[in-house]
Amino acid sequence: MCSAVALTVGLAAPAALAGENTDDFGQATLTGWASLPAQTFVPGSEPSGAAIGAGPFNGIAAPFAGQPVQGFSGIVNRHDGTYDVLSDNGYGNKANSADFLLRVHRIEPDPRTGNVKVLGGFNLTDPNHKVPFALTRADRTLTGADFDVESIVRAYDGTYWMGDEFGPFLLHFSRTGKLLEAPISLDGVKAPENPYLNGQTPNIGSSKGFEGMARGVDGRHLYPLLEGTVAGDIPGDLRINEFDRKTGEYSGKRWTYRLESKDNAIGDAIAVDKNRFLVIERDGGQGDTAKFKRLYLADKRDRNGDGVMDKTLVADLMNIANPKKLGGFGETFTFPFQTIEDVVLLDDRTLAVLNDNNFPFSTGRTAGKADNNEFITIRLGDRLHADWRAFL
Repeated sequence: MCSAVALTVGLAAPAALAGENTDDFGQATLTGWASLPAQTFVPGSEPSGAAIGAGPFNGIAAPFAGQPVQGFSGIVNRHDGTYDVLSDNGYGNKANSADFLLRVHRIEPDPRTGNVKVLGGFNLTDPNHKVPFALTRADRTLTGADFDVESIVRAYDGTYWMGDEFGPFLLHFSRTGKLLEAPISLDGVKAPENPYLNGQTPNIGSSKGFEGMARGVDGRHLYPLLEGTVAGDIPGDLRINEFDRKTGEYSGKRWTYRLESKDNAIGDAIAVDKNRFLVIERDGGQGDTAKFKRLYLADKRDRNGDGVMDKTLVADLMNIANPKKLGGFGETFTFPFQTIEDVVLLDDRTLAVLNDNNFPFSTGRTAGKADNNEFITIRLGDRLHADWRAFL
């Protein structure tokens, strides 16, 4: 398949604030929309999807002739007009994703033509045997049966750190995707897929590990955020821990992000300054059942003293103004996807947000049709007053 995929991008002016709580940012405005077709595959890649069944799934038969460019669960702005986007474990679990190769894709929107080129990317590998447990492939290319990577940051030295859900682990990769050190565990937390369980009872749910991870603006610290509640904690309370890259250890500092409903989940987390984080919080609905898809500012200073991070609503992704009717949608734009897992700062009032299309299973945009990967930019109703280092 051709690696150049056409996307439509538009611009719009911000809408005025109306009828919103003054503590919130008000209604965001859609300033750009793009769509990467669901059936986009890495050129010349290996077949994939043999363990998900024959289907068809939303009209698409399996297995696939190549590796799908899908499941975007993290994004890095390269500040040259391109983005790195991270695919997750593949098809939803350890058992069905052994033939899905973990990969970072590079994409380039071209505002002059309205197209986006998929420029290539790199697979994640462990050629130097840093992983101490058995891997799926003899060539040590990492797969969705080895790790479920759900978050990515690029350190100031150009290396990548990723958060995994199976451990949960922190994973440190070179600029070209080679694992640089052994997976780093979080003491006291083990998922059902953790290779070190040794008969112990896991204390966090499957696929509830590190869904979001922020790079601290100081460049030294990482802040991985669990998607699920650790057994014994208040249901709906999620731990965010501080990891010190200089010492190679967790600092022992920890904060609590409280979901609006214990049935919700988080999709991503990025730093705005030394105290505040942007967090995607969502329900599990899609299409007509999607009701709650929001972006919050979460402040670890806990100024009201209730023991959890303070939250301010930044954008309701189910109620975005669209006065120019970008993408062919109406004057109110919704982002009704089950999993929305990517947010990145573009400027102090503009964010890019992407969905994870769970190819070929999710049907949030059109019932019975596999979701595309959509890329939107939104202008917030107010400035974030972000630390300049948050944009690096």
